[in-house]
Amino acid sequence: MTQMRMEHDSLGEVAVPGNAYYGVQTRRALDNFHISGIPMSHYPRMINALAYVKMAAAEANASLGLLDEDKCRAICRACEDILDGRLHDQFVVDVIQGGAGTSANMNANEVVCNRALEFLGHAKGEYEHLHPLNHVNMSQSTNDVYPSALNIALILDIRELVDAMAYLRKAFKRKGEEFADVLKMGRTQLQDAVPMTLGQEFSAWAVTIGEDIQRLDEAQALVHEINMGATAIGTGLNSHPDYARTVTEKLVQLTTLQLVSSPDLVEATQDTGAYVQLSGVLKRAAVKLSKICNDLRLLSSGPRCGLNEINLPPMQPGSSIMPGKVNPVIPEVVNQVAFTVVGHDMTVTMACEAGQLELNVMEPVIGYSLFQSMNMLRRACLTLADKCVLGITANRERCRELVEHSIGLVTALNPYIGYEKAAEIAKEAMKTGGSVYGIVLEKGYLSREELDDILKPENMVKPRYVHRP
Repeated sequence: MTQMRMEHDSLGEVAVPGNAYYGVQTRRALDNFHISGIPMSHYPRMINALAYVKMAAAEANASLGLLDEDKCRAICRACEDILDGRLHDQFVVDVIQGGAGTSANMNANEVVCNRALEFLGHAKGEYEHLHPLNHVNMSQSTNDVYPSALNIALILDIRELVDAMAYLRKAFKRKGEEFADVLKMGRTQLQDAVPMTLGQEFSAWAVTIGEDIQRLDEAQALVHEINMGATAIGTGLNSHPDYARTVTEKLVQLTTLQLVSSPDLVEATQDTGAYVQLSGVLKRAAVKLSKICNDLRLLSSGPRCGLNEINLPPMQPGSSIMPGKVNPVIPEVVNQVAFTVVGHDMTVTMACEAGQLELNVMEPVIGYSLFQSMNMLRRACLTLADKCVLGITANRERCRELVEHSIGLVTALNPYIGYEKAAEIAKEAMKTGGSVYGIVLEKGYLSREELDDILKPENMVKPRYVHRP
């Protein structure tokens, strides 16, 4: 049987496993929050961010003469253990929790404290020598620790997502170059429009992903503002006058991130606008990525009875009843990721709106939703690039055939014969099944030489000056 130790808080005594680095308040949170089934350890960047915050706070308090140097060194060594990947399994609190993240902060305080006690030559739980609240949490409150750690973790996740999006953008750009000479029919409202190249289509997708990378960079800049030193509501109660500045400087040194202290800590402690902005950008990227996947599914539809302009790499058999059927499973799974991100954005929106007075207590679900969205989007981008985009091939003959038989070619005649005559030709071609080329010649509207030049598809995929009659 596991040996237990007794710890107490203001509510009374609780038994804690003797080998656990967490303590009484973490034990209570374990009993209270059986919600998502996902422990904090599932998000190692958040754990490391909490360690950075605790280390920076200890160093700041020591430099201000508030914390004994031996205690500071022990706390910092414990934080270094966490940053080295040790003790993550001790962060056991459910990511969805009441209390504005108090349980997460206490989990960190207790783990750091008990490991630091060992460095000081004491046993776990001997808090008379080093206390999780009096020392590890000195000059802090959950209300500045949790959001500051959340911001640090989000910055690192955003950077990784940007890298994945850049990889996908490069894949589309490469295909745009490969398909630069493949003529095809452009479509609007799923109807024939005018010719373009398949390369232009893929290049446009690369550009649109690049735009979302820029929007993510802008959202990331907002998350660099933290509220360390705010303590409970932003007034800095129980902290040294120089603490907010000092702890922020220490965090910058430890993380190498360009973190800045909010100019108004009261406002920063209640404001979650940066999370709304970030979540909105994630939704924007997800929606646009889903649209691209819709296009890939349409362009590859068939193979005999659809558009069949491109071939997606076959990943797995597509049916238990239809032999030979292969489905566009990679775009489909990315679509589903996008739907999930949109749902998370609604959660973030409602959670941010639910803040009251000097604090938003819904930050745990905000953090969970943002982490989930970014992790899924990152994996989706990498999966789409490696298992789909890079393996796409073009059906060149099929694309050319559709262009040459399309009524959409008539649009190029507008500047030469006018809209009315062009519409007349389109109607007749639709009715008789004849070609635009043949009908124009038959009616004598243009010569063969003029038609050959005007209706050359290559001349219709870029601007061209014409003299209107």
